[in-house]
Amino acid sequence: MIGIDIEEVKRFNKYLKNSKIIRHIFSQEEIDYSFSKKNVAQHLAARFAAKEAVWKALSNKNKKVTVIDIKIVNNKYGKPEVFISNKKIKKLELSMSHTNKYVVAVALFLR
Repeated sequence: MIGIDIEEVKRFNKYLKNSKIIRHIFSQEEIDYSFSKKNVAQHLAARFAAKEAVWKALSNKNKKVTVIDIKIVNNKYGKPEVFISNKKIKKLELSMSHTNKYVVAVALFLR
């Protein structure tokens, strides 16, 4: 299964003014990572796009998982890894990319 998502960075610039929304959508690890970067909104948008891509790839398998259950964390080598309800998903490849205006993410579940 495959999932893809694209987001506009400017949407997440608006969210920066509302910490309640950010805390609802992202885990503390995702927030800490994004806020450690120069362009916070770009990194939040990339993580959100990744969550959406994973959810889309997973949606036919488990309808009980929501975007909020999905967490994107970089490993010690900088590769993004996916956790669902704090359990690492091993048979999944995730790629994220961004420009100043847009971010995109692709998730692929392996067999």
